[in-house]
Amino acid sequence: MPTNDYLVLSRGQWDDDARPQDVQAAIDAFYVWYERGLAEGRLKPGSRLEPGARVVGKGLVSDGPFAETKEWIGGFWFIVAETLEQAAAIAAGNPCLQYGLTLEIRQLDGSRADVSVRSNETPPAWRR
Repeated sequence: MPTNDYLVLSRGQWDDDARPQDVQAAIDAFYVWYERGLAEGRLKPGSRLEPGARVVGKGLVSDGPFAETKEWIGGFWFIVAETLEQAAAIAAGNPCLQYGLTLEIRQLDGSRADVSVRSNETPPAWRR
């Protein structure tokens, strides 16, 4: 079965009641897990994200992000898997999940955007 690339977004913050040394141990275990996944071809590299950002929209450029804490994105990488379910199972092995982070997994769509094709950007009024 062919594989697909899935974007993994690391969201949230560490649990307030977690001990820093326990979180550091999970981070260290993550890098072992991550490097093994890269070597095995199940993961592709990503990066941590700096805290500062700009929000850009129609007539708007401002500091950000303004998302709630649980929505903050701390980093990203990619999973190579046959299905979304398989990608989620691979992501579930991330040791950092035990200390408050959550992962959003999205399959990449390599097609060009087309207003006639329903997508994440399609407004509800157009979906009728």
